[in-house]
Amino acid sequence: MRLLIIRHGIAEDKEVWARTGHSDDERPLTDEGRRKMALNAKGIQRAIDSVDLLATSPLVRARQTAQLVADAFKATRIETTKTLVPDAPVREFVEWLERHGDMNVVAAVGHEPHLGILATWLMTDIEDSRVDLKKGAACLLEFDGKPESGSGRLCWSIAPSQLRGLAGH
Repeated sequence: MRLLIIRHGIAEDKEVWARTGHSDDERPLTDEGRRKMALNAKGIQRAIDSVDLLATSPLVRARQTAQLVADAFKATRIETTKTLVPDAPVREFVEWLERHGDMNVVAAVGHEPHLGILATWLMTDIEDSRVDLKKGAACLLEFDGKPESGSGRLCWSIAPSQLRGLAGH
């Protein structure tokens, strides 16, 4: 199995959004964030041929990012999971992932530092973030057997500007 980890695109400013009285869970991508993420998604599509399942955090900015990635891959199935919210234990996502063990490539869209912690733990069994994912960045992990702590191998990690370069922009 391969796991494509994607951080959500540029979202509205957290403090400014808080003054609206709306929950941070509802904070959307900015216009610039949608535009750049659409290009990043095209770059991701050039870096990996297909995605069998796209998992996303239920937060609006992650769901919007997941839809842009799904659009780039044309018909990727999206599944929302609370295991990708910012404070979810990484083990819960791995348990969710195990239920989809028949998939070749699963993409996960979420938030930092959760995704960095997840990637580090899957590669090293250290539950601390040693992988820096900028907004809109992606990395690909590969597993010989079932995904578990310390069993992942980093295939690549690509910054947002590099993804846009792969997309031809």
